[in-house]
Amino acid sequence: MPDLPTTLGGLPSQVRGDSGTFRQPDIVKVAAALVSAAVLLGGLYYGRDILMPLAIAFLITFALNPLVTWIVRLGLPRLIAASLVMVTVVCTLVGLGVVLGAQVRSIAVELPAYQSTILTKLSDLRQNLKAPGFFDGVLQTVARVQKEVESKGDKPADGPLPQRVEIVPTPQTPFEQVFAWLGRSAEPLATAGIILIFVFLALLDIGDVRDRFLRLLGGNFHRSTDAIQEAGSRISRYLLMQLLVNVSYGVPLAAGLWIIGVPGALLWGAVGAVMRFVPYVGPLIAAIFPVALAFAVDSGWSMLLWTVALIVILELTSNNIVEPLLYGSSTGLSAISLIVAAILWTALWGPVGLVLSTPLTVCLLVLGRNLPQLRFLDTMLGSTPALEVPARIYQRLIANDSDEAVEIASTEIEKSSVMSFYDAIGIEVLRLASEEYLQNASAEHRLRLVSGMDTLLDDLKDQYPSSLSPEARPTVLCIGGKWEIDALAGEMLAHALAFEGIAAVSQPAASVNADYLAKLDLKGADIVCLSYFTPSPAIPARHACRRLRRRWPNLRIVLALWRAPPELLTDDSLAALKADAVATSIDEAVRRIHRIVDPEAAKAAQQAPVPDNDIERVDALKATGVLEGDKREALDALAKRAADVFNTSLAVITTIDKDREYFVGQSGKLPAAITDDAGTLLPMDREQAICNHVVANNETLVISDIERDPRFADNETIKQWDVRFYAGAPLRAADGLIIGALCILDSEPRTLEENEVALLETMAGDVVATITTSDAHRESPVKLPPAASSATVGQMVPR
Repeated sequence: MPDLPTTLGGLPSQVRGDSGTFRQPDIVKVAAALVSAAVLLGGLYYGRDILMPLAIAFLITFALNPLVTWIVRLGLPRLIAASLVMVTVVCTLVGLGVVLGAQVRSIAVELPAYQSTILTKLSDLRQNLKAPGFFDGVLQTVARVQKEVESKGDKPADGPLPQRVEIVPTPQTPFEQVFAWLGRSAEPLATAGIILIFVFLALLDIGDVRDRFLRLLGGNFHRSTDAIQEAGSRISRYLLMQLLVNVSYGVPLAAGLWIIGVPGALLWGAVGAVMRFVPYVGPLIAAIFPVALAFAVDSGWSMLLWTVALIVILELTSNNIVEPLLYGSSTGLSAISLIVAAILWTALWGPVGLVLSTPLTVCLLVLGRNLPQLRFLDTMLGSTPALEVPARIYQRLIANDSDEAVEIASTEIEKSSVMSFYDAIGIEVLRLASEEYLQNASAEHRLRLVSGMDTLLDDLKDQYPSSLSPEARPTVLCIGGKWEIDALAGEMLAHALAFEGIAAVSQPAASVNADYLAKLDLKGADIVCLSYFTPSPAIPARHACRRLRRRWPNLRIVLALWRAPPELLTDDSLAALKADAVATSIDEAVRRIHRIVDPEAAKAAQQAPVPDNDIERVDALKATGVLEGDKREALDALAKRAADVFNTSLAVITTIDKDREYFVGQSGKLPAAITDDAGTLLPMDREQAICNHVVANNETLVISDIERDPRFADNETIKQWDVRFYAGAPLRAADGLIIGALCILDSEPRTLEENEVALLETMAGDVVATITTSDAHRESPVKLPPAASSATVGQMVPR
């Protein structure tokens, strides 16, 4: 049995994200962490008088800084821009205060007029409550007993009853009243003044504040910069979305109350909008005022009912339509973490903590994502699943919860397809199982796994049947090489082949030895696929292939080596194994088997289709004039930039004409077979170009390993490039037509993250801007997406 990697806690080290070595918990470090947490919470609680104004000031700074930056970009000095924004904010607040104050005074003047209506309604309610009811007898008995107990308990032993005494305070003089009012107002006014001054100073020199944060975070500048940018973007977006949600609630509320006839509609709309900044309880508090006023104003009940209905409709609309539409994943916090954070910050800082709970927790989340020592915060607070989908399914299977495993699988299949699920998730589940087979899995765990996988695969076959007849003669026979896990992978492959129109069956688990092969019935199959999860499959695979060849000389053999080392995947190793093809994934196995079953159809299916608008696309390419070579220097510089940014050995800028692919920009050392004497890439046939698939599919194409992709592995022209990795982003002209691609290539297999794909697409926009403008050296107008920040994109191209 091969050596398997060390794991922690029943889940593989790859899933847990650690180094793979088991470490006993250090009791001293755990105790130190608990003490540090207690000291931190104590400091937050006892230092709230200082920390709360600072937190509010930082929050306001996050919200106002984008506006100040925008004004600075218009050409004004930062001092004037910050002063202008602060004056505008203060004037807006004062103006709203004056308007709302007038509304409050108007309502205060009219309140005595509503007294008779309130008394009448209360009297009616009291009469209705006094009417005979089901519990009247019980209530009267309880009241009688209570009165008897109180009369006996209050009666003194002897002597007269005690007299009630009322202490009347000495009336304050006007001078004392003024000082008392100033004393109560001085603290909040001073706090507000300090906050405004701090916000102004922070806006005035935001760069210095950022530098000090970077110094405090220390360590890796790249990681610290990403943390600050992510925190700023998430908080700014959250505040903006919160403002839009509140306005979308307050304006209809004010309009609806005005139509209904509730006095002070503008005031209650503003109160409703502002109170929604207070999570959970804010909307309830804001609803009390208009409902109470509707109760007091109208002699009937219609105004009250209409007001309640309006508030309920707006709440449902805001919570279920507006907020999900605007918020999206702007904070990155899970629902549970939001509630827990609200409770914690409210306990520490009171109502102000409740308002600040979401932004402060976002900052903690960002720190957890970017600082390794605080990674637990990301696990506790983040909205992303703590476990990857394969690990979740594996855990459900060993927990004997196959129903939930099937539910997770069905959800993932709805997002893509059955083949994609098997390729990206199903095989990964089995890979985890193979790693855990002897390390942590008990006999019961192994039984639960194989039984659960049987149930999972049976349910998927029932839910997603293929169009092939069950009676069709199988073309492919899938055999597990050693373990039952191998046979389960063969069952997945057989199901995936059926969707491609290739009839296949899988054999039950068994050891592929001489006795097994002597009794094996191929059932008419022409191809045998041997499945192995062992990381050292060379010896058993070679013996199995020789025995199969000896009994069936014309049999085609495909090896599915799910965990094979790279050196076993070369052409020489394939010849030594006596196999016709080797695959490492479901998708590759299906493509290679398809090439064996019907080579012509497979080759035609692997060709990129010609777009319907190809004539217009070619005309758009010719209209740019890029093929004349006038912008070669600038495009070479952009290719060099792409290679440097992504740290690849090659980068090219291609254009696809009617029949040829032309290289209008390049960077890196290229083989002599595909270049001219000057080192410039020679044009190639369009049918042989990988970039033709980018044009045909109208999207970015990433190939992690060209040698493992049957569409390109046998392409002799591509082999001359001597590359393994390819990523191409479409060059999209202004009218949406794809004229070519910006490509990065490397000699080693690799992958790209989502933000890296977005960055490559952004740089492709820079290339298009250079191609389609007369001045190739002017600054590109294309902006970076928030998740792909880079100081290199959008700058002037060097000469």
